Amino acid sequence: MLKLIAAPLAMIYGLVVKIRNLLFDLKFFRSVPVNRATICVGNLTVGGTGKTPHVEYLIRVLSPKYRVALLSRGYKRKTKGFRIVEVHSTATEVGDEPLQIKTKFPEVLVAVDGNRVRGANAIIHHQPDTEIIILDDAFQHRWIKPGYSIVLTDFNNMITRDFFLPLGRLRDSLSELHRADCVVVSKCPKTIKPIERRLIIKDLNLFPYQAIFFSSISYGSPLPIFKGDFPAIEFNSKLKVLAFAGVANPLPFFDYVKSNYDVVDCIAFPDHHRYSEKNIKAIFESFSKITSQHKAILTTEKDAARLRAMEGMEGFQKDIFHFIPIEVIFDIDTEQQFINQIEGYVRKSKRNSNLYKEQG
Repeated sequence: MLKLIAAPLAMIYGLVVKIRNLLFDLKFFRSVPVNRATICVGNLTVGGTGKTPHVEYLIRVLSPKYRVALLSRGYKRKTKGFRIVEVHSTATEVGDEPLQIKTKFPEVLVAVDGNRVRGANAIIHHQPDTEIIILDDAFQHRWIKPGYSIVLTDFNNMITRDFFLPLGRLRDSLSELHRADCVVVSKCPKTIKPIERRLIIKDLNLFPYQAIFFSSISYGSPLPIFKGDFPAIEFNSKLKVLAFAGVANPLPFFDYVKSNYDVVDCIAFPDHHRYSEKNIKAIFESFSKITSQHKAILTTEKDAARLRAMEGMEGFQKDIFHFIPIEVIFDIDTEQQFINQIEGYVRKSKRNSNLYKEQG
């Protein structure tokens, strides 16, 4: 019954998306370039492809060599307009993902603005020596024209087998994939077979000018969410764990936790969920029912950013809250090729920018 209702809505949504893209293609709407190297990291779906760890990967690779800035919309923040993210900002002010990135890379300028063109120009005004602007989740935006576009698709939820919202998770047309310079198949198993790669490459049917890469997620050791002089918790397979997450697809996180600890319960919240005291109280009530003294609460890195900014946490036992950091790992055989493509674009962009300045 739900599919019968969702199908016509998906057709209407898809039609609107196609008309909007056509208006951009016909120049009725204008995509504006920025006089800096601009790298867009996006997807065609509503989330869950791992954009944030891929953005962090790019920062990790590029920031030692170039002056990098990040521009995000700051999803679900309560503020408006352009805003520079500070380490002491809150998720309510700037969004959980930008705050997470700023916390990891305090030396990098991170900014939020729903208007990407205005935001990019504000970054250049604020930091004129910026060489690269990474655009987080801007593939559908189209008002700004990136120099290099990376589109992610989840290995477990390939875009070629998806449908428009609300029937599926697509928020943009599969035909728009032609605007990408490369496609990264994310969240692959670390032991992905060559036959699986070949089938994916055939399924995506990319153009000759488009590259394809495969990446997976690497989970780190649990870290405390809150600072303090707390007794260390020994994380081993016998540890009783209550896990919770408010991300687009919490299943990989829950599966990882289950494979490493004795998980008593997994609690899923909506993506980018803004936690309340009532939520935390309910988590604590479930946690208190665990009879073992060797226990902890685990969540994701994004959720940790929201919890740190939450008011009312003073009344709860903070030392039991931990998060698991994640990093992107590219296929070892093609990682350098990916880096070479990105840096090759940046060098070319800088040459063109210098030429533009000389002619001006």
